[in-house]
Amino acid sequence: MSQPSGFRRDQIGAYIEKDPDARLDYTVDWNDWLLTNDDIATSTWTVSTIAGDASPLDNYSNLVTQGKTTVYLQNGTPGKNYTVTVRITTTAGLRDERNFRVFVKNRTL
Repeated sequence: MSQPSGFRRDQIGAYIEKDPDARLDYTVDWNDWLLTNDDIATSTWTVSTIAGDASPLDNYSNLVTQGKTTVYLQNGTPGKNYTVTVRITTTAGLRDERNFRVFVKNRTL
């Protein structure tokens, strides 16, 4: 699976930095993993919860198109790390999941 655009990688895995005011989309491309003539039937995104988080990271929409799954994220508390997980089921009945971390910070130029 190719490295998604805008993501960074460290010894733990893929992560992205997000400003708490940003409403952005993040895409996972499954095409290298999918079998010929198979496609994504369902995609479910979840975001880890942090107890007492005043402004948790939230997935407000998702989209499946041409072997790719996209989530739209908003909010998040600066200084917090969240784990975002996508679980898919294919038209052939195969299932898999991927996750990445989102580090929320006030971004500047």
